[in-house]
Amino acid sequence: MTSRVPMVSLEHARELGDAMGLPARRTQSEAFRVVANNPGVARAAFGQLLQLLENNKFDTRLREMMIMRIGWVTGSVYEWTQHWRVATQAGIPPEDVLAVRDWRNSDRLTPADRAVLAATDECLEGRSISDAIWAEVAKHVSDPGQQVEFIVAMGNWMSFSLLFRNLRIPLTPDLAPWPPDGLASPAAEK
Repeated sequence: MTSRVPMVSLEHARELGDAMGLPARRTQSEAFRVVANNPGVARAAFGQLLQLLENNKFDTRLREMMIMRIGWVTGSVYEWTQHWRVATQAGIPPEDVLAVRDWRNSDRLTPADRAVLAATDECLEGRSISDAIWAEVAKHVSDPGQQVEFIVAMGNWMSFSLLFRNLRIPLTPDLAPWPPDGLASPAAEK
């Protein structure tokens, strides 16, 4: 896949990242190098991303399950592939991550996983989270700060999915798409 927008050079990305105070590992990605065509947007988007990934309060497992569900439902190969590594390196069993594909029929997921995935699906359908689903989420995510972070994180990764798909940001050449089995989301075909 070829990006619709060119990537800035690695050197330029490094310079921009240094000026923004972002870690080099974040500024060398294909995503940053495309978004860096607009430094102000890159600063805002990657500043928020850094906050949500590295200074987060919301449970890592729940965040990654939500992100993987967004990647699957939207057909975002970049999101699925990148966060497969994040999720499994965070200690989430691969079978649990794969369960987000058909989470309603899986016996691997916790009640907290199910609540977050139900809320995510409602938002992916363009609806607000229903009172009943919110009550389930609140049973497992009771801290108001974490509840806010959950919603901001969901919006962040929905936005990044839109970015990845519509600008056709490519994966690093050494990454195999749709790990672990190469099975692409049906939405990736659309």
